[in-house]
Amino acid sequence: MVEDAAQAIGAEYRGRRVGGLGDVGCFSFYPTKNLGAFGDGGLATTQDPALAERILRLRVYGGRDRYVHEELGFNSRLDEIQAAILRVKLRFLPEWNARRRAIAARYREGLAGLPMGLPAESPDSLHVYHQFTIRVPDRDTVQRRLHELGVRTAVYYPIPLHLQPMYRHLGYRAGDFPEAERAAREVLSLPIYPELTDAQVDEVVEACKRSV
Repeated sequence: MVEDAAQAIGAEYRGRRVGGLGDVGCFSFYPTKNLGAFGDGGLATTQDPALAERILRLRVYGGRDRYVHEELGFNSRLDEIQAAILRVKLRFLPEWNARRRAIAARYREGLAGLPMGLPAESPDSLHVYHQFTIRVPDRDTVQRRLHELGVRTAVYYPIPLHLQPMYRHLGYRAGDFPEAERAAREVLSLPIYPELTDAQVDEVVEACKRSV
């Protein structure tokens, strides 16, 4: 099982950190992530020596020896500058994630009772809130109103996978996965990052009250 932990570094499920739940865990260090580099970067984790060896081989053109390629691989080496930046930022990750959780709690308190779906957190999980995504039936109208009030939002993601052009050959049509399609129409992510102040969170909450 390959675990997609790209947006979840530091999160936990039943006392276990993400990245250690599957056979392989995959993380992203894109600059917008909770732990972001200066440019692109990523990490794979595993406790299987054979998988680890293969990942190391795949990251450098599919070979162990220079100019000898055992399989089709990639150029996926993390450069030293990105690694140095990440090494410095890593020590701040728990603090940043804790701040994200505090912001999320303030959002949930301020938005309670409004006609929108809020992120839920199960008692056996520790969320790190890479995004704080609400669901509103008239998403595009709400997003426009928030923009007019000075609140920038984003939609992750507007097109469900089965309707992406690259998957047309699978023959799926609109209506085949109604819940995925409804989510794509309703999701709206509010601002969340560690530097967001309580006053700014409250401004977003008030803007939401005026927009829904």
